[in-house]
Amino acid sequence: MKSTGIVRKVDELGRVVIPIELRRNLDIDVKDSVEIYVEDDKIVLKKYTPSCSFCNNVSDITIFKGRNICRSCLKELSAFKG
Repeated sequence: MKSTGIVRKVDELGRVVIPIELRRNLDIDVKDSVEIYVEDDKIVLKKYTPSCSFCNNVSDITIFKGRNICRSCLKELSAFKG
């Protein structure tokens, strides 16, 4: 992981401001969703990109019964007769 040299304090509500330079570099705009991960003793923030629940594809995503699914998997599921 690359250090940016930027340090921010957590406020009384547990918030941390992500500096504009980082948001610009990572294409994170106002109202974008950010995923939060934990890796060992680190907190990792990542711009949220919806992906297919089955194949993790990030293109051509739709929602089916509350789940993200790509058109390819949706087509495959609709062809499945069980």
